[in-house]
Amino acid sequence: MKICIISYDFWDYDKYIVEALCKRGIESHHIKISTVTHSNFNERAVNALSKTFLNKNLKTEKRQKYVLDSLEKLGYQDQILVLNPDTFDLSTLEKIRKYTDRLITYLYDNLERVPVEDKLYLFDKIFSFDIADVKQHGFEKITNYIYLPHIPKESQNTEMDLFYITSYDSRRVSMVKLLAKKLMELELKFQIMVIGKKSWRHQLTNIFIKIPKNLFLIFSIKKIPHNDLPKYYKNSRVLLDLMREGQYGLSFRVFEAMSLEKKIITDNESIKTYDFYNPNNILILNKNITNLDRSFFESPYQSIPEDIYERYTLDSWINKVFGLDNKS
Repeated sequence: MKICIISYDFWDYDKYIVEALCKRGIESHHIKISTVTHSNFNERAVNALSKTFLNKNLKTEKRQKYVLDSLEKLGYQDQILVLNPDTFDLSTLEKIRKYTDRLITYLYDNLERVPVEDKLYLFDKIFSFDIADVKQHGFEKITNYIYLPHIPKESQNTEMDLFYITSYDSRRVSMVKLLAKKLMELELKFQIMVIGKKSWRHQLTNIFIKIPKNLFLIFSIKKIPHNDLPKYYKNSRVLLDLMREGQYGLSFRVFEAMSLEKKIITDNESIKTYDFYNPNNILILNKNITNLDRSFFESPYQSIPEDIYERYTLDSWINKVFGLDNKS
């Protein structure tokens, strides 16, 4: 069997799908379009002019050509998974469709934020992590997955009370300001990293009062290597997870916390509906963050039952998405 994954994969999560498939003896390939960038300054300049005067993004066209050139080399695929089809124009998806008899997609952005309804008819199966979209459009519900190995909390030496890393989003930044103030009042140690092009504005000014020693808040345009993230997670008792505007699905942060036996603080109320929800491990913030206190950090983590944990592993995810069984 041949399976191809096509995605942007900014945070390097999708590579784990390919690795897991290969471990099962399935010929798998990952066409990662985020690796396609401008070759030099001249290309960047020409593209800037093209976007300004012609409303045409040459980098996007370059990436779509890269996908089609890669598929031409790989040939027919038994299944192709496109993660978030908004990345491609309709004509490119129609050409991708010709390389397989089973084209599937996983929407890990909701349709309110990233509308792609005009492209979905091309897919044989549509998976979504967003509860609202599943109910409204009849997509098949699936969550993100546990990709890290399970590491018991007893084998980790934590120094921080809370850790959070996120891409830049104005709503999240507003929440971070409130949280940082509250965490300092509680005299908790935390580290928060906000990554993205817009972060440069915050690098120029102090958006908080002077940060006390051992409390860290970092705005950066430089991406943290994905392989470095587990060491940050392991060093903290609690992981923070804040939603984007209109988001209802669960982010990867929830599943990273499960694998490392970390507590979660979130503003996503839909987490209550999942079978792993335990108020001892998961704190759902109220609007003013008044329910955040030290007791949540001080009480011990309670392990998730093994049968529930297994439902969220990458192997289970692969079985469902590609219609495989554990013997594949």
